[in-house]
Amino acid sequence: MNYESTITVQSSVLEGVSFTIQRMSFGRRIELTSRIREIGAKIQYLDAGDSIEDKLESALISNEIDRLYLEWGLKEIHGLTVDGTDATPARLVTDGPEKLFREVVEAIKSECGLSGEERKN
Repeated sequence: MNYESTITVQSSVLEGVSFTIQRMSFGRRIELTSRIREIGAKIQYLDAGDSIEDKLESALISNEIDRLYLEWGLKEIHGLTVDGTDATPARLVTDGPEKLFREVVEAIKSECGLSGEERKN
């Protein structure tokens, strides 16, 4: 048996684009959990608040967690250039199309085995 530690996914939002993501392993699960543990607890606290500041801070932290998932799980992007150069995971975050960013994050969360409710965070 040959186990592949990555999978390549064809984008459903950008024709001709695919991306390679890391598969979950025990070690990678520990790494990811430790990276998001503190941030996730703060979101729960802020979500309980009623002020607009709490809601905005919660949304910001939620987006930071999505960026963390992408940086942790995205290995490569194929078939996409940004401003004339091949797209990289870092470039997708800073300058790439948001709809592809969101699709990649959802694919990574799905590969992690997260439920729909867990994917919201």
